[in-house]
Amino acid sequence: MRTVFIPTQYTGKSDLGKIQLDKLPERIGIVTTAQFQNKTREIIQFLKKNDKKVFIDKLKQRHEGQLLGCDQGAALEAQDDADAFLYIGSGDFHPLGVAMATNKEVYLFNPATGVFSKFDSRQIEGYKKNKQAKYMKFLSAQNIGIMVSIKPGQYSYKKAVEIRDGLENKGKNCFIFVFDTLDASEMQNFPFIDFWVNTACPRIADDKDKKNVVDMSELKDF
Repeated sequence: MRTVFIPTQYTGKSDLGKIQLDKLPERIGIVTTAQFQNKTREIIQFLKKNDKKVFIDKLKQRHEGQLLGCDQGAALEAQDDADAFLYIGSGDFHPLGVAMATNKEVYLFNPATGVFSKFDSRQIEGYKKNKQAKYMKFLSAQNIGIMVSIKPGQYSYKKAVEIRDGLENKGKNCFIFVFDTLDASEMQNFPFIDFWVNTACPRIADDKDKKNVVDMSELKDF
């Protein structure tokens, strides 16, 4: 099957006046996602006109400021210059990643809805508690599915084999599953699996629809 990627971006108007400038520090880093890349320059100019010093950078991604679920490189590259970050986009998934990676305050502006807010840092503590609770459940699980993605940059079959061998030495039953795009509903086709280990994008385990998944980075005892 041939896959064709067609990039799409938000083309509607944005009410930049909804950005609460008085809440932002003078030195602000900019991060965003692919669908709002075309709004980034407009927002940067707005901030500069209002005496803000703006910092935007990149590490692995094509565009400056661009985030992926498993890559907060844009924020890490700008963190020494910025006192806080402004995330241009929707949802809390990416802001959580930036807050965790940089330990800095993160503000959110959704160009589509005009909603401006500050990321609630208490979510970080909740995130850590949730990961610990899932890990404790994993320890008592008997049948383990190990997920391997064939996507470029995420393929970790050798690591999956190492994890399988380590878990089986602990008395668990392990099965390796190879996939391209992970659909949580497909995981339900294997009800005999008590818990899953993710070897692909490390934040797959953070998705709300994947409650019985731990990331391989958490398996320090195996």
